[in-house]
Formats: sequence, C-alpha cells, structure tokens
Amino acid sequence: MSRPEPQRVSGLALSERSLAPDLARGFMLLVISVVHAVLFRTMATGEQLPYTLESTADTFSVFVVTVLAEARGYPMFALLFGYGLAWVHLRRTEEGHPWPWVRSLVRRRGRWMILIGFLHTLLLFSGDIIAVYGLIAVASAGLLHVSDRRLLAHGFGWLAVGSLVYTVITTGSAMAVETEEAMPVAGDPLTDMAVRGAGWPVMLVMVPVSVLPFTVGIWAARRRLLEEPGRHWHLLTRVAGYGVPTAVLGGAPYALYVTELWQPAAPVVLGAAWLHLVTGYLGGFGYAALIALVALRIGQRRGPVVTALVATGQRSMTCYVLQSLAWLVLFMPYTLDLARMSDTAAVLAGAGVWLATVALADLMRRAGMRGPLESLLRDRTYAGVRRAEPV
Repeated sequence: MSRPEPQRVSGLALSERSLAPDLARGFMLLVISVVHAVLFRTMATGEQLPYTLESTADTFSVFVVTVLAEARGYPMFALLFGYGLAWVHLRRTEEGHPWPWVRSLVRRRGRWMILIGFLHTLLLFSGDIIAVYGLIAVASAGLLHVSDRRLLAHGFGWLAVGSLVYTVITTGSAMAVETEEAMPVAGDPLTDMAVRGAGWPVMLVMVPVSVLPFTVGIWAARRRLLEEPGRHWHLLTRVAGYGVPTAVLGGAPYALYVTELWQPAAPVVLGAAWLHLVTGYLGGFGYAALIALVALRIGQRRGPVVTALVATGQRSMTCYVLQSLAWLVLFMPYTLDLARMSDTAAVLAGAGVWLATVALADLMRRAGMRGPLESLLRDRTYAGVRRAEPV
C-alpha cells in the first residue's frame, strides 16, 4: 500500500475541525453500547454472572465482545479526552492566556464533568465514566504543562499499580460471588437511585487505569497525530497493525474463561484478567490509529454514513448518556422489563441503541443543534473564567 500524501495544516487554529477524533468517538460509542447493554441487563436482573451462554451463538457473541470491545473502548476514550484537553491548552496558550488561566479552565471543566457524571449515575447508570475523566482533569491538569518524559513516566507509573489494583478488585470480587445466589433488583426507581448514589465512589477505581491513555493522548496531541495523520503514517500503521491483534490475542485467555470454555485456577484467572486489561490499552490505541488512517483516506469525501458518525462524535457525551437512558427504559422491571434476553440479543440491542443515537445525532446536525450536554459543559466551563481573560 502506498503512503498517502501528508495533510498540509499550518498553525494551531485549524480552519476545519479535524475528522479523526470525532469519527473515532462516534464509532467507539458502538463498543461502549454493546458492552453496556450486557452489563445493564445483568444489573437489571440481579444475576451475579454477566452472561447466560444459552447457545453456541451466545458463546461466540461473548467471546467476540470480550476480545474486541470489553476494556478496549474506555482506553481510547481516555486517550481522546487527553488529546482534547491538550488542544485546549495549546490553543489557549497560543491566544496569549497564561498557564494558570488555562489550568483553571481545565479544572473547572473537570469539576463540571464530575457533577454531570454524578447526576448520570444517580438518575440512570452506575457505570458512569464522565466523572472519572472529570476527576482526572482536576487532579492531573498539571500534566498538560510538563515534559514528555515526565508525562509518560507518570502514566506508566499509574499503569503498573492501577492495573493490578483494578484487576484484583473487579475480577476477584466477581469470582467471590460466582457461587452465591442472585440478588433481586429493587424494582423501585427511588431505591435504585439511592443504591446507585451510594455506590458511586466505587467507580473511582477506574481512575488509575485511565491515566495512562490520558497521558498518551496528551503526547499524541503535541505531535498532532490525528490532525496530520499523513505525516505520521508509518507510526499510525504500526500502532494499528500491532495494537489490535495484540489486544485480541491478549484477551483470548480471559474470553475463554468467561465463556466457560476454560476453567483454570483462581490465580491463573487473575493473570488472564490482568493480561486482558493491559492489552486492552494497545487495542484502544490501535483503534484510534486505525480510525486516523481511515480518516486520512476519506479526506474531504464524506458520505452520509461518515457525516452521521462525525455528528455522533461531536455529541459523544449526549449520546453516551442517551444510551444509559435507553438501558433504563428497555431493561428495568419498572419500565419495559426486557432484561431476560440472551447474550446475543443483548449485543444486538446494544448495536441497535447505538444506531438510534447516530440517527438522532445526525438529526441534530441537520437542525444546527449542538449536543445539550456539550453545550452545557462548554457554557459552564467558560462562564467562570471570562473575567480572567487577558485584555
């Protein structure tokens, strides 16, 4: 395959919003949707085990979702989040704003994300990630202003400790309850809300495993990997070519375990879960690189499908929360109560909900409407710092 011509982009103030980040967010919401459909179905039924495995089709579906989607979507979103914050830093600095002003802006954005994420948890879904990223923005805003070496050392340091802690907490807890009887759901909206609110701090375990992709996103933004994929074609090709297959191979042992095709001893299960998590980073990075290469090939020739996916990526927070609303309506016993479905049906439901959000995002685009949550976050972020803008 011949190397495409590099894109010619001068200066930080781009004349047109870059295609790759929005296209990546739009597509990866499919990964999140499929994983969350299965997770929310389990929460709605009160079952301890996440999969039913009622047929060969279920076994196949679960295996594919495990190696291609589970623990692969969040690393890429964390990377894109770091990438976006790095561009906020670069743009505002170029405009003449001092570093303390930019840091205050980033932290304010993070605090509003924490609030939005908490409300998302309280009202809809206990697996929220918005607040996790908001906390990272508040606690790690200073990383936007450090050297590459210190930046990546910080990220890999968190990986070394965080991945082990996360694996032990999540996989160890799941193994401990495998033999227990299922706990029925409350079946009451207010009680469920209270339970979600009380359990909200548990999601903080996602923070240490999200810092590495966050720092890699900052590193990538400094080199404009997604704005200028033509200049970085060889690097992106290697990341995509090695990252995605490594994630599949690294996730296979854990996928064999969750599909009950392999039943090793507990320490081996923990090792397989850790390998699944760590190679998931490479899968997320590989997906981002692959989509950047696709965006390079597409160029300005955007058809209706790409346009709709980009519109979804531009409204990713709104679409992410709409997915949670869909799960609550579809699965909870006090709504449609459709949770008693097979694994394959849950995966298809996830894909269907994603398609619905893509269609809705495209309708918003046609109407000239920004995502409500994106508008809220931007307005509240900048409302608190306008007085500090340089004259």
